[in-house]
Amino acid sequence: MFQTDSPFFVGCNYWASHAGTAMWREWDRARVEEDLRLLAANGIEVVRIFPLWPDFQPLVRHTIYKQIFREMRRGEEAPERTEAGRAGVDPVMIERLGTVLDLAAEAGVRVIVGLLTGWMSGRMHVPRAFEGVNVLTDPGALRYEVRMVRYLVKTFRNHPAVSAWDLGNECNCCGQIDNPDEAWLWTCLISNAIRLEDAAHPVVSGMHTLQVGHVPGGRAWLIEDQGELTDVLTTHPYPIFTPNCNLEPVNTIRNAFHAATETRLYADLGGAPAFIEEAGTLGPSFAGETRVAGYVRNMLWNAYAHHCHGLLWWCAFHQDHLEQTPYDWCAMERELGMFSADGTPGAALRELSSFRRMLEENRVAALPEFRRNAVMILTPGQDRWTVAQAGFLLAKQANFDITFADGNGEIPESDFYILPSIAGNEGIPARNYRKLLARVRAGAVLLVTCDDGILQPFNEEFGVDVDYRARTGQEVHVRFADLDARVVPPCCIRLLNRRAEVLAEDDDHSPVFCTCNCGAGRLLYCTIPIELECGRRSGAFLPGADPWWRIYEAAAKEARIRRIVTRTDPSLTLTEHPAGTGAWLVAVNNTCAEISDHLTLPAGGRLEPVCGDGTLRGSEIRIAANSGLLLRWTPERDEIPAAAER
Repeated sequence: MFQTDSPFFVGCNYWASHAGTAMWREWDRARVEEDLRLLAANGIEVVRIFPLWPDFQPLVRHTIYKQIFREMRRGEEAPERTEAGRAGVDPVMIERLGTVLDLAAEAGVRVIVGLLTGWMSGRMHVPRAFEGVNVLTDPGALRYEVRMVRYLVKTFRNHPAVSAWDLGNECNCCGQIDNPDEAWLWTCLISNAIRLEDAAHPVVSGMHTLQVGHVPGGRAWLIEDQGELTDVLTTHPYPIFTPNCNLEPVNTIRNAFHAATETRLYADLGGAPAFIEEAGTLGPSFAGETRVAGYVRNMLWNAYAHHCHGLLWWCAFHQDHLEQTPYDWCAMERELGMFSADGTPGAALRELSSFRRMLEENRVAALPEFRRNAVMILTPGQDRWTVAQAGFLLAKQANFDITFADGNGEIPESDFYILPSIAGNEGIPARNYRKLLARVRAGAVLLVTCDDGILQPFNEEFGVDVDYRARTGQEVHVRFADLDARVVPPCCIRLLNRRAEVLAEDDDHSPVFCTCNCGAGRLLYCTIPIELECGRRSGAFLPGADPWWRIYEAAAKEARIRRIVTRTDPSLTLTEHPAGTGAWLVAVNNTCAEISDHLTLPAGGRLEPVCGDGTLRGSEIRIAANSGLLLRWTPERDEIPAAAER
């Protein structure tokens, strides 16, 4: 990651308060200086800025008869035989960018520069020369993109305010690409252009809505490609734009974990650090200030606990007073700021500032990596985001943490694996399925939940025979522990028991959840795609909902997963961060009301609160709504407690 002064940085995306996307043309140095000082005074330590492409590279194609191309010029000016002339950049805009960086340094604010800003808030901004051109594939456009990027980076690479170079704002929206090779090539071209001029600062992806692995007919922009070609991955987790996220109020558990879940997914599958580059509620039409405050606070605690590095709000200032597009077109783009047009601070700013101040005042260092107990393997044919998000939350409710893995790639070593909601005829590649079974025979535990997915071999390993499977729309009644639910799965799977231990069965005595020995390990199989069931259902993770997480809890017990601290309320989530002989713990209340709960602690040690909005008295914990508490575990003896071995 890039250097900041905080263990978890907070910041925002910045357009000048007086002009929005027109800030470079309608230049006002005094207003920009005032903006940056105001942001810094309120705890903002990182801003992401956007050199708007047509302002910085105002290229025009000059043609002769029949519009045959003759020469590329910056407006009407003859091309100069200089670096700036070859790059086609406007020296006035370059000077203004330098001024913004100078003012940021004076205010103590670090800057991420989004180099190619064509797509912004629902409008494309391109130089006149490239209007109507696919700027992601056209060779002429690519030549000048590389030239401008190299010029900007070379000019400002030694500026003390610069923390990182961002490829640009959501550049995957700048043109139609259906081939992952083309997306890979564009990313490689721009990343290498940056690195030619600056090997010191990291390259930030700046992308949103990437795909897990190539799927025929799917998106071309892949998490693993961005992780290969850039240094830092980014997420832009807006609930209303993300499938199956905006199903409950914004300050409830699904949305409060959205940013952390997506960022962990990108980091795990991309093999690179990831942070939350944009987040927001998209204005007062979506949520009131009280809910916004709870959402931001909850999101911050979960992101901090799950090693997401930092969070930037979208955006610094309201833009409801502006008449240019995209603000004229789209109501949603007008009131997204931490400050209103008159300078009044909002709930998001107060929460970001408060969180940073809490960490500073308590001199909290960056947390060590959190302990993860299982590997969740995403496979072809499934609704991967919905399955991944729901699986992450079910694991949290069952009080353990997961690492994501792509079933087509290398599977990390673990004692506990989950194949969630497998779907389609492919299942998982045979080479990885054989590896998983071999690891189970050596002592690991594998939980499989099934949509309509095929595993072969299956019957002998799992100790059951498939009587039939059909898309019947038939209701299944599941009773397990305190789970008592009726669902209609996408595929009805009827099993005949051979040698498995049946943990739950339907009303007609067909096994629904069963377990079986496999060598030294255990296989567990559930005929219900519980991740899809929960991921697509409103309220599925709220207090009082059907406790599908009990399936995960049972599998974790089979895997002998132990934690330093346990609790009873599934809405109170915990992460454990081993440090020397002890550990840090982060406890988060993912509800809109105060939580009181009883913790079970290992004998021989001390658990103490460090900071946060809560209390710990003995084993009784109390945490305010949508908030968290950082704790420190210190064992009596100079060793990690036995309860934390796995």
